[in-house]
Amino acid sequence: MSEDGLARLYAVICARMGGDARRSYVAQLLADGEDAVRAKLEEELQEVLEASRDSPAALRHESADLVFHLLVLLAARGVTWDEVAEELRRREGRSGLAEKAARPKP
Repeated sequence: MSEDGLARLYAVICARMGGDARRSYVAQLLADGEDAVRAKLEEELQEVLEASRDSPAALRHESADLVFHLLVLLAARGVTWDEVAEELRRREGRSGLAEKAARPKP
């Protein structure tokens, strides 16, 4: 899926926010609150890590679930996919070590 495809999926997620939780998984998940979304994202991450020891097909499947649930959390927090894509573009061509060193210290 291209960046445009992720933007389209994000738009579908946004359209389903606040919808009928009996008919929409996104609406159902969000109705349970952001902590439920975070818990689901954490579960999906664990599944990706487990799948990484398995077949490429399993890793692909679980990675798609992880990305989907990440997009749900982003939408719930009002962070757009375009903002994430812009952040990635900003980092393009820059060393990961330099990026990490430039971050504010907590």
